[in-house]
Amino acid sequence: MRIILLGAPGVGKGTQSKMLCEHYAIPHISTGDILRQHVQDKTELGRKAEALMSKGQLVPDDLILALVEDRLSEEDAAAGFLLDGFPRTLPQAVGIDAILGRHDTAIDGIIAIDVDQKVLQSRLVARRSCPQCGTVYNLVIAPPKVNDICDVCGHKGLVQRDDDKPATIRERLEVYHQHTAPLLSYYRPSGLLHEIDGDGNVDEIFQSIMAALSPAE
Repeated sequence: MRIILLGAPGVGKGTQSKMLCEHYAIPHISTGDILRQHVQDKTELGRKAEALMSKGQLVPDDLILALVEDRLSEEDAAAGFLLDGFPRTLPQAVGIDAILGRHDTAIDGIIAIDVDQKVLQSRLVARRSCPQCGTVYNLVIAPPKVNDICDVCGHKGLVQRDDDKPATIRERLEVYHQHTAPLLSYYRPSGLLHEIDGDGNVDEIFQSIMAALSPAE
């Protein structure tokens, strides 16, 4: 199964991605995670990306596409994958079509999760991350089992990323609506796009996604 998962920051893509990847036994591919690894490793791309990401701005399409193509060439992606939050712009959508064409494969389903913007802002402000393993929590809807301690690695001291602070959140949502929302119009004619209401119970949203994808299984 090859899936594209779209939605503004805070809609729950991370949670649904994990559930879908476990169900289909496919790798979770997040350009955000790839970029943050470059930032952590202090690569040249990481330094450039950090300056943009801290302001909620997008990394240039050509760099993102190169990273994605490199990741899709890895062995674990041969039988399927989930692209989380990618593509983010129309040029990226055209670019990933070209990449998949070169690899003689195609997307099976495109899921777009939609949540009201005010709800998104409240969710993002409450988001915290583990600085050691990268696990993401939400203090309101998905907190750690023990306050301020990571469930996965036990690290004490969850942090709020720079791109989850109020001023940056507004910038991120504006960037999304300007550059990513038009992708819905691009994908609708394909018949692969499924728009899902993301303001509800996590399991109910997952079942809605599975129902939408079932014809592609």
